[in-house]
Amino acid sequence: MNMQARQAPQVFLGQDTPARVFRARVAEWGEAPALRRKARGLWQTVSWREYYANARAIGLALADLGLERGDIVCVLAENRPEWLYADIGAQCMGFAGNGIYPTSSAFQVHHILDDSGARVLLVENQEQLDKALAVRERCPRLLHIVVMEREGLRGFADPAVSFFDDFLARGHKLAETRANDFEAAIDAGRPDDLAFLVYTSGTTGAPKGAMISNANLVFQMSCAPEYLDIEPGDKSLSFLPLCHIAERMASVFNPLAVGLVVHFPENSGTVMNDIREVAPHVVFAPPRFWEKMHSAVTLFMRDAIGPARWAYGRALDLGKPQVEARLKGVAPPPLSLPARALRHVALRNIRIFLGLQNVKSALTGAAPVPPDLIRWFLSIGVELREAFGMTETTGFCTATPKGGIRLGWAGRKAGGTEISIGEADEILVRGPNVFVGYWNNPEKTAETITPDGWLRTGDCGAIDGDGYLAIRDRIKDIIVTAGGKNITPSQVENLLKMSPYITDAVVIGEARRFLTALVMIDQEHVARFAREQAIPYTDFASLTRAQAVIELIRGEVEAANLMLARVEQIKDFRILGELLTAEDEELTPTMKLKRKVIAQKYAALIDGMYPV
Repeated sequence: MNMQARQAPQVFLGQDTPARVFRARVAEWGEAPALRRKARGLWQTVSWREYYANARAIGLALADLGLERGDIVCVLAENRPEWLYADIGAQCMGFAGNGIYPTSSAFQVHHILDDSGARVLLVENQEQLDKALAVRERCPRLLHIVVMEREGLRGFADPAVSFFDDFLARGHKLAETRANDFEAAIDAGRPDDLAFLVYTSGTTGAPKGAMISNANLVFQMSCAPEYLDIEPGDKSLSFLPLCHIAERMASVFNPLAVGLVVHFPENSGTVMNDIREVAPHVVFAPPRFWEKMHSAVTLFMRDAIGPARWAYGRALDLGKPQVEARLKGVAPPPLSLPARALRHVALRNIRIFLGLQNVKSALTGAAPVPPDLIRWFLSIGVELREAFGMTETTGFCTATPKGGIRLGWAGRKAGGTEISIGEADEILVRGPNVFVGYWNNPEKTAETITPDGWLRTGDCGAIDGDGYLAIRDRIKDIIVTAGGKNITPSQVENLLKMSPYITDAVVIGEARRFLTALVMIDQEHVARFAREQAIPYTDFASLTRAQAVIELIRGEVEAANLMLARVEQIKDFRILGELLTAEDEELTPTMKLKRKVIAQKYAALIDGMYPV
């Protein structure tokens, strides 16, 4: 598919498409490590040259199936090098990539395959293959399926299904005589070609395919040094879903810009251990991830020996004036040599425990960030900087400069872009980072991008005199109480989520006399509390009903209320009796709560908090 570019083509390293940047970087970095994957406890390294050869093999094998420029190639898998080979290999050949969340149901897989008109689907294993086989008869354009893992598929045969190792070998064989076809396809690429689709998470309806162009990507690669303080050879860990724009940029395209070595965990359950082992130089994650790190340290220190607890508490106390001075932009008060030594030893051990001892760029976004979370990370020596972006801005839109943290502000705009505040305080963005539009959905595209090129983000916010952007909330999420008070629910929810016992919360109060909340408890930490207090329970639901657990959460709610204005305080709450995962309808694949679904499903529970 060829699209009209609204901006002049951007050039990075003298190249105007990601495929040409990829080729240039491979020529430059050759045998240097590009990717590393942990398998059976051992890290396996892939050089840039091997990365290119594998991407070429997949690209040629896809072309050999009969695909044409603009055809869609989908990947349904956890993060792994094969994901990247398929994604960038397809783009080099002029095909467009597209990721599907591994947690997707067969129904959701069908929607994306059918809506995108996907020609080829690469799946990780038998579980994902079963979903694909269940819906392929209703996907008329789907030509072929490639399976990455053979486990459980011994004896399986289907003319329209291949195994990845065979597919890769076929591509390498084709490269012996047709390598020039791959180079010619790269040369034929244009800045306004479609690079890939990103299907939005569907908080307000069926997922839509956001079209990201080559020009969008090259511009964003050129901006990476603005917010990433890293150099070639530095390490990152790929653990957020690659279907999401943030991880797609972090694991596929930012490495092309700055030379990151991308590490892939053994599986999703080993991420925290792998972070400790890799000790990455750059970490981007939503606030929920950083909150869990804070909670892990808080609970670990509760069980630590007395001297360790004292040293940790004292180190934090000594650092509080330093942190507040830093946030105010003034010189911090001097510390004595013994105080500096205590903070160095105690807090370095905390950073090692978290795997953050080498981190140069710690970034968070995708949701409002509790100010006390920023303070705590500053206290332990990690500058956690806020950023703002979305699928429709190809990721990065604003970021806090190094040394420039302002609580509640998400930094300054990317160079070469514009940000403005429109009606209802809506944040508007214009520039080469703004996506092309929604796949086969011109009506929604027209609603989202104004005729003069401004992207309507749907977020409300403000810009200060120094160009810093503040994100208040999604416009549609602002609560107006029966008394006419406007409440930003995310700020209240963030305070609740600072508790190690609360994973998530939804504030209720639209057209109501006061605010209440539905609370999701942290199973691991609350179960640990229950064991320590000898509280009997049989399953998760019974844990949430235990009176001692209810009182525990009540205490956490009351602690949050102390930091809120009276109109913002939570008057009552209920604990959800179900352990929600990304497979549940209440959550998006990126673990965002769907407020409308929550409100409808738990209407009776909510009404019980508002007696007539």
